[in-house]
Formats: sequence, C-alpha cells, structure tokens
Amino acid sequence: QVQLVESGGGGVQAGGSLRLSCAASGRTFSTTAMGWFRQAPGKEREFVAAIRWSTGTTVYADSVKDRFTISRDNAKNTVALQMNSLKPEDTAVYYCAASRRIGLLALKSMYDSWGQGTQVTVSS
Repeated sequence: QVQLVESGGGGVQAGGSLRLSCAASGRTFSTTAMGWFRQAPGKEREFVAAIRWSTGTTVYADSVKDRFTISRDNAKNTVALQMNSLKPEDTAVYYCAASRRIGLLALKSMYDSWGQGTQVTVSS
C-alpha cells in the first residue's frame, strides 16, 4: 500500500497560479504511474493529468492541456501539478493517486491508492 499526502491547495483569482505537491510513502517501488484527479461539488471525480513513473510520459485532460504541467521527482517520491491561467471552473478538490498497473492513465480504476485531497478555489 502507498500512502499519499497532498499539499499546496488554496484560493486564487482567475488567471493566477497554484502548485500542488503529493508525497508518496510506503510500497512506492511498485508504482508505475501517478495522477491527479479533481472533484467539484455535485460532479463526478474526473481525470486531470498523469505521469508514468519510469519514462516520465505525461497525459492531460483536454480541459487543462497547455495550462497545467505534471512532473515527478523519483528520488523524493513526489509528484507536482503546476496550474497556470486558472479558471473558476478549475475549482474542485484535487486528489493525488498512485497506480501499480499498466493501462489507460485517465481511468480511475487504474489507481490503487488515493490521497485525502486538497481544495483549490478560483474566484472570478
């Protein structure tokens, strides 16, 4: 089991930036990928971005492409999400997730471990 702790959420005005971090501990040697999902009130949890641990290959949701950047630090077992040009519709609780599987990174079912989430609020 992998334990995940997110940090870096908060409030920002539209057009601003935030950087989220996720620290992984536990059985991290089996991790193949890490991702970020988000859930707005009354909505389903949706995919935001993911990165394959060994190759650094990244995948993004269309809604955040060219605004968000996911990165990883293998030595520190951390993954970050740099969010620029934020919009009010980016407001949500953001969750970090870790996968031990091989497959489509945008699928929630790919992920075995989840963090508690961190709130991001973008005001207009």
